[in-house]
Amino acid sequence: MELGNCHAIVTGGASGLGAATAAAVIDSGGKATILDRDEGHGSENAARLGESARFRLADVTDETDIANAIKEAIEAFGPISLVVNCAGIGTPGRIISRKGVLPLATYTNVIMINLVGSFNVMKASAEAMQTNDTDGDGCRGVIVNTASVAGYEGQVGQVAYSSSKGGIIGLTLPAARDLAQFGIRVVTIAPGLFDTPMMGGLPDDVQESLAKSTPFPQRLGTSEEYAELALAIFKNNMINGETIRLDGAVRLAPR
Repeated sequence: MELGNCHAIVTGGASGLGAATAAAVIDSGGKATILDRDEGHGSENAARLGESARFRLADVTDETDIANAIKEAIEAFGPISLVVNCAGIGTPGRIISRKGVLPLATYTNVIMINLVGSFNVMKASAEAMQTNDTDGDGCRGVIVNTASVAGYEGQVGQVAYSSSKGGIIGLTLPAARDLAQFGIRVVTIAPGLFDTPMMGGLPDDVQESLAKSTPFPQRLGTSEEYAELALAIFKNNMINGETIRLDGAVRLAPR
């Protein structure tokens, strides 16, 4: 797949991994439609990126809203060849803590945004991609979802987050198999400890300690490194049905 002709949908593109990915697509000659519920930062990011970017306020859990957002994106920038799902939340909470039992609503909200939201965008995008022209291999489009190393090694207090990210890991291969007949690839990136707004809420000493827990390089990953991998996946048609850990060899401890 060629980046110069790429129109990418990027969810969670108002900041962090998504913002870096949208910028990388545009820097490579493509166009990016940013979907996010953060209208302020999303609009600012699109304005900064210029005429090759557009922002659309969207709720990834709303089936009708996402279908309409994708239709509008195609009308504005043409067929979609890449989707990168970065929208997500990381609400912490133990099953039982001093505050009591984890509310079911807290758990299901994380699942809805992280897992169901990714699936919702994926299925709507695939429906649109199936009529795209093909490249030399017959590829019509690529969908990149975002999991986490917590989907493998969830820590104390991450039961909801780890469930959602483990679900994304689990859907990757069957989704790739489902969509193979249409020439659509599905790949997941599982980042380790990255310098993102979610991480930015932690005290500096905690961030420093987490960075040192990564074997090499002994630092937090950058959003640009995530974006580089997303674009490499787009360009390489043999990468399909796989979850790629982008983590500096880190393995999360229980806490």
